[in-house]
Amino acid sequence: MGSSAAVGRSSTDGADASSGGLGREAFRDLQSWLGSDACQRLGLLSLEREMECRGQQVHRLLLQEHIDRRGMGDVGAALRVGSPDGGTLLCTRKRIHVRSLITLFGEVSIARMGYSCRGHRSLHPLDAELQLPARIYSYEVQRRVVKAAVQGPFDEAIGLLADLNGIAVPKRSAEQIVLDASVDFENFYAQRRGSVCEVEAAILVGAIDCKGIPMVKATQAEKTVRLGKGKKRQKKRMSTVAAVFCQTPEPRTPDQVVESLFATAERARGERRPRRNRPIDKRVWASLVAEKTAFITDVREEMLRRDPGRSHPWVIVTDGERALQRRVCVLFEDTTLVLDLFHVLEKLWKAAHALHPEGSEQAELFVRVRVLRILRGQVSQVVKGLRQMVTKRKLRGTNRKTLLDVAAYLYHNRARMGYDRYLANGWPIASGSVEGACKNLVKDRMERSGMRWTPPMAEAMLRMRAIYLSGDLQKYWNFHICEDQRRLYPHLWTVVQE
Repeated sequence: MGSSAAVGRSSTDGADASSGGLGREAFRDLQSWLGSDACQRLGLLSLEREMECRGQQVHRLLLQEHIDRRGMGDVGAALRVGSPDGGTLLCTRKRIHVRSLITLFGEVSIARMGYSCRGHRSLHPLDAELQLPARIYSYEVQRRVVKAAVQGPFDEAIGLLADLNGIAVPKRSAEQIVLDASVDFENFYAQRRGSVCEVEAAILVGAIDCKGIPMVKATQAEKTVRLGKGKKRQKKRMSTVAAVFCQTPEPRTPDQVVESLFATAERARGERRPRRNRPIDKRVWASLVAEKTAFITDVREEMLRRDPGRSHPWVIVTDGERALQRRVCVLFEDTTLVLDLFHVLEKLWKAAHALHPEGSEQAELFVRVRVLRILRGQVSQVVKGLRQMVTKRKLRGTNRKTLLDVAAYLYHNRARMGYDRYLANGWPIASGSVEGACKNLVKDRMERSGMRWTPPMAEAMLRMRAIYLSGDLQKYWNFHICEDQRRLYPHLWTVVQE
């Protein structure tokens, strides 16, 4: 990595004779112990634990032996290194430096030759040859820390790693590992071309939503016995969440959708609904710090990577937030925009409860009738009917305001409510994919009891959890190691033998 000359070996770079056979000796000790009389009386649990401990020591010693045999990277008398200003530096000072590395099998020691000159830090050819990270933890240990951390709280993650591998990682170090691991997120997806569904009639779907994350307060809050009206113990900051995937169209009728939304006698008896077509090659991600326009631009770029020739229909599903919709309309002016049906249902339930008691059959019938009309393309008739109710029933106060607000919401979003056409084409009409992303990506990890986040840590966690949930963790980690090696060992050097 980064060297224009192969790392050579001097005659003094041989393995240390005193440690050369320690690994094999430890293995023989393990075999002898398994055949001993004391071992024959042990139960399986004790055997497993002792073998794991001894076996890990065998692996550590064998790894240490291998590293020792690699030598110290003494490549010659000096290194000639290209400098950032276009000149060259001659590194003639040689000194042996020793560093520790914590691996899956335990801590190993690495002695390597350092080349330096005045005013510049030492270069270690062996570090580049072994592709060592900057941190004391190996890349594989870091990967397991990241994987455990994105699945659960840091305390649980480092406890799990200690239990499985016997590696103790401080919480602050684990947090920093996640922060460092997330730096190549944008470059990874920028260079990767998403795979378009092979089905010719498939559609490309994008869904965008927002989700709050509890943040660490900037100033120390005063403790109060009881919160005042409208006050909250925690302050949330909104993150923007997206999902992009391919899907095979599945035409449905308005009546089928209504039946799936409301409980029926058949479903009450436990009858299963037919399974719908699942998303293909789904990617989810979120950002707390990205400006919404920039984030939506990333969604468009992801869709263009998957379908650069626009050979598939594009569908964008959003909620009714006006600010978000305006940005989507500007960036996706040539794309079908769909208002999430569940946000429409929420508004209809508000209108129903302004006229009928909650949980009543009248309220359910009110919503069922109107959502069926909306699905049949009769949005204007529903708006007109709500306004007429206000007039004919002479509603006042909160009930009047609720019905007029719902009518205004439906009227302003009518251009994105062509559900009769969407259903006939087999397109999605609800943002279940991104709602699921809000739950799986954000809520399940970021909103656990007592959790508070700083913006940098929240952004790093969102990135790494998105990579994990999108099934890209191993590919990303390989990419991250390559990028990290380029950052650590950018120098091109030539060996000066004399």
